[in-house]
Amino acid sequence: MRGPSGSGKSDLALRLVDAGALLVADDQVVLTADPTQTLVTAIAPARLAGLIEVRGVGILPAPTAPSAVIRLVVDLVERDAVPRLPTADANRLAGVMVPHVALWPFAASAPAALRLALGALTSGAPRYPPRSMRWRHDRAR
Repeated sequence: MRGPSGSGKSDLALRLVDAGALLVADDQVVLTADPTQTLVTAIAPARLAGLIEVRGVGILPAPTAPSAVIRLVVDLVERDAVPRLPTADANRLAGVMVPHVALWPFAASAPAALRLALGALTSGAPRYPPRSMRWRHDRAR
């Protein structure tokens, strides 16, 4: 998850951890690509490992994983900047193309949307309906 300070990264991470996810790091990670340049991994810097900032409470320990393969880049944006039906997009991280979405982190559905998007990506299911299906759906309204 990426976004400027105050954009909701820690808030969304906290809700994901509360639902059973493991945190790699809050605020900063180190990215490395495998030798084949097909996978990019996020690793927690030692000083941040196991900690999350909970606004209004402080910096607390959280369930963590030492690293994770990055399967999806999530840019945290304002509600009006989230496209309803986005086109497929990817970002280059450490030389590897990684699928990308924009999400408003404060939506109640944000953790579920991320889990569904990641599930679709890891299963190989298409994220988006074909353009012809969208046109027919929009035309039927």
